[in-house]
Amino acid sequence: MEENYFQQRIDLSGLNRAVYEIRNEIGRVIVGQHKMVDLLLIGLLCDGHILIEGVPGVAKTLTAKLIAKIIDVDFSRLQFTPDLMPSDVVGTSVFNPKEGEFRFKSGPIFSNIVLIDEINRAPAKTQAALFEVMEERQVTVDGYTHIMRMPFIVLATQNPIEQEGTYRLPEAQLDRFLFKIEVKYPTLAEEINILTTQQGKTQGQMLEDVRKILSPVDIQHYRSQIQSIIIEPKLIEFIARIVNETRNNPALYLGASPRASLAILKSAKANAAVKGRDFVTPEDIVEMAPHVLRHRIILTAEKEMEGVTADDLIDNILKAIEVPR
Repeated sequence: MEENYFQQRIDLSGLNRAVYEIRNEIGRVIVGQHKMVDLLLIGLLCDGHILIEGVPGVAKTLTAKLIAKIIDVDFSRLQFTPDLMPSDVVGTSVFNPKEGEFRFKSGPIFSNIVLIDEINRAPAKTQAALFEVMEERQVTVDGYTHIMRMPFIVLATQNPIEQEGTYRLPEAQLDRFLFKIEVKYPTLAEEINILTTQQGKTQGQMLEDVRKILSPVDIQHYRSQIQSIIIEPKLIEFIARIVNETRNNPALYLGASPRASLAILKSAKANAAVKGRDFVTPEDIVEMAPHVLRHRIILTAEKEMEGVTADDLIDNILKAIEVPR
């Protein structure tokens, strides 16, 4: 009875229908990777940037292009390299001799879905150019502020294996990503499916028939609905306890910030909505916490030498805290 009462408070039928159609549309092109697709959708609904880590060839770039095409917005792609300058990303002022004044020429960051390939290959000064635009959705050049068009989402990829010529991302930048998604290899059955369905097809051909499902207006409406998702005070305390434990854990050199708490709250609400509920359960929080926390915490050197991973530690923290019922 209680669940039926809650479901009548917010009509999520439009959102659930859109999510179903998006999954089907992406599934026509991408084999498997269901978790990555769901997390990208949740990130879009939370207005959050996403860091995607995986070896080359696991459809990271293709999925980002699909998301942009399905929601009918502009898409741009940047390949980060060690010689990339901040002006190559945000743009620069160019002198117009006819008018006798400088005009701002916007860079590729001025789009809706921005894919940054191998984000950890650019040096600190180029990384710093992303700080303002990722947090405040604006760029300041020569004293003038330029506002980004909504929606604005950065999807960044990095390769966990090849570290030569890369730079460790600053903690302040990592904290600006809502999620870090770790993309795994496909299963044997999925690999056979890929070979069967995609032989002889180019990426352009696979993207050609993808239809538009969402508009920017739809996204804004669904985001407003997600903000109204119900979360009980005891679950808010549960989120706070999880994040607080990362700051007091002896195995951690750096714990998570309050931004992480807000990220878990927002993503748990979106996860509930995607699953057709207008109320958050403890399972929503437990499901979202690893993706929110894994890039925000730093293990002590001793734990890293022991082979402990961030996910191992997050799992231990979640098991140690009593789940409210």
